[in-house]
Amino acid sequence: MTAGELPVARVTGTGLPAARVTGTGLPVARVAVDTGLAHLDRPFDYAVPDGVDAPPGCRVRVRFAGRLTDGYVLERVATSEHPRLSPLKVVSPEVVLTVEVARLARSVADRYAGSLADVLRLAVPPRHARTEAAPSAAAATPPADAAAAPGADAAEPGAFPPDALDAYGGRGYLESLAAGRSPRAVWAALPGSPWSAIAVAARACVASGRGVLVLVPDARDVARVLSALPEATALQADLGPAARYRRFLAVSRGAARLVVGTRAAAFAPVRDLGLVVVWDDGDDLHAEPRAPYPHAREVALLRSLGEGCALLLGGHAVTAEGASLLASGWAHPLVADRGAVRAVAPRVVATGSDAELARDEAARFARLPTLVWRTAREALRSGPVLVQVPRRGYVPGLACARCRTAARCGHCGGPLALPAAGAVPACGWCGRPAAGWHCGECRSDRLRAGAVGERRTAEELGRAFPGVPVVTSGGDAVVDEVPATPALVVATPGAEPIGAYAAVVLLDAWTLLGRPDLRAAEEALRRWANAAALARPQAPVLVVADAGLAAVQALVRWDPLGHAERELAERTALGFPPAVRLAAVDGEPAALQALLGHLTLPPAAEVLGPVPAPVGERLLIRTPRSEGAALAAALHAAAGIRSARKEPGAIRIQVDPAVLG
Repeated sequence: MTAGELPVARVTGTGLPAARVTGTGLPVARVAVDTGLAHLDRPFDYAVPDGVDAPPGCRVRVRFAGRLTDGYVLERVATSEHPRLSPLKVVSPEVVLTVEVARLARSVADRYAGSLADVLRLAVPPRHARTEAAPSAAAATPPADAAAAPGADAAEPGAFPPDALDAYGGRGYLESLAAGRSPRAVWAALPGSPWSAIAVAARACVASGRGVLVLVPDARDVARVLSALPEATALQADLGPAARYRRFLAVSRGAARLVVGTRAAAFAPVRDLGLVVVWDDGDDLHAEPRAPYPHAREVALLRSLGEGCALLLGGHAVTAEGASLLASGWAHPLVADRGAVRAVAPRVVATGSDAELARDEAARFARLPTLVWRTAREALRSGPVLVQVPRRGYVPGLACARCRTAARCGHCGGPLALPAAGAVPACGWCGRPAAGWHCGECRSDRLRAGAVGERRTAEELGRAFPGVPVVTSGGDAVVDEVPATPALVVATPGAEPIGAYAAVVLLDAWTLLGRPDLRAAEEALRRWANAAALARPQAPVLVVADAGLAAVQALVRWDPLGHAERELAERTALGFPPAVRLAAVDGEPAALQALLGHLTLPPAAEVLGPVPAPVGERLLIRTPRSEGAALAAALHAAAGIRSARKEPGAIRIQVDPAVLG
């Protein structure tokens, strides 16, 4: 191999040059080659042919290990320690990898024990040559300058809309943004629409001459932000290759400086970035399912640190990570006082409270207690009623009617489900029908519903309230909005239509709270709060659960920050993230043992396991946060040794995984 590495001055924690040399006359290009191999996670030097325009950040093709491979020019330098260098071929002189995004990508790779090539695949969309050559690419979206942005005049200090962030004591935050400073805050949003407040914060930052990036969980939220911030440019993975690349070019060329998108936009090359907003950071859609599995919240934190920009981490619920930022003093809280909460929050009642059990003893066991029927009947006189059901489908879980053992497929062991009324039970994994099922414990052939989905719930409610329209929302059939007329709306979490609900019912709390997951209580409160936030002020919200549970009490009091602080305290005592840095390593037993043999762990690291995993076994390695970077470096180095030696067996490394069962 003729290409090699040249040591350069590095930025602490990034592994990238402190500054790029942009002169086109320099003969050597340092290239990030798309190898995907951990032991080759470093830049390589290539010769730039005379007369070739190869600016830092452009795409190139290089010969690597005998094959033509894609890459990006990181910088141009005058000399190389290698006497013979292979020439590179420029795919396009378009600069698609800015120095800020390159540094961010390196930081993300180091944070998650991954390789730069894997992060760059997430950061830079595939090239669309026809779009890149079109003269209109730079003007695909008009600039979001203060003079052109609707409502930008409201960014003058003291001239913000009265409902912007006043209820949270956030006027100083907005004035700081408008003055060009970079405040950091964790925002516990009140019920109602948060989009206008986000729009005001974004315009305050744009008025200071800086760019803004707003990250939301899904495309529905993107559309809602755009309704309040129409001058923004949307970046999301489902736009299609041409549209996505066109908007990416508008951002990288500086034609669009106000960007809203899903996790795919976390690396958007926004010029002079002044503010990053992350809405609902507890939503698992913010977690990238591809290596190295970064979370949009952590990418935003790294951008705030690396680029010195402001941060606004908001949601109707607060995560333990948000509470940790507040506890450290790195961010400040934006929390409404109790008077504001009482004025706009719904009236939350737990059907399992002592008072309700005294009125209706059956409420202890009933899926739909009498209070639910009575409240729904009264609320339907004035508007729609939202019923949140945690599970999709008709009857997604079946059990033996005699001994209550979960019904399993005789072929693959998957859970049996009932796809529709009168249908034959079938396996939820392999799809095989189970007409002749018998319980493996008691040999009974009778089945009962172990879990009820939104379609079965809608069917039951339709029979109980004849003449009332029933709307279902979930899965592939998501309804965006419902009118203010009487209707029963049955939805799964995250698929609730926007509407001013006269009442909200939260069913099957045990399904959310009983999950074998570290974040079960936090996630349950987040889903409940997002649904309850759609209710009218002072409207009833019924949660079918024991009133003594901490998550239920936090919802009743509308105290998401208090619950997050409690979660953080419990995880600190038990040694779980975010109090520590934790890595989950999955693989076949032999591969895990080989990896352990290559690991040089930090002094305080602790290895837990192995334990059975969906594929092979799982090791958990935890260490204090102060040794988090060392743990990630050790894991990356061990993966590099395995890669260089071509050791068999696949290994998956996740640092601080979003789901930890």
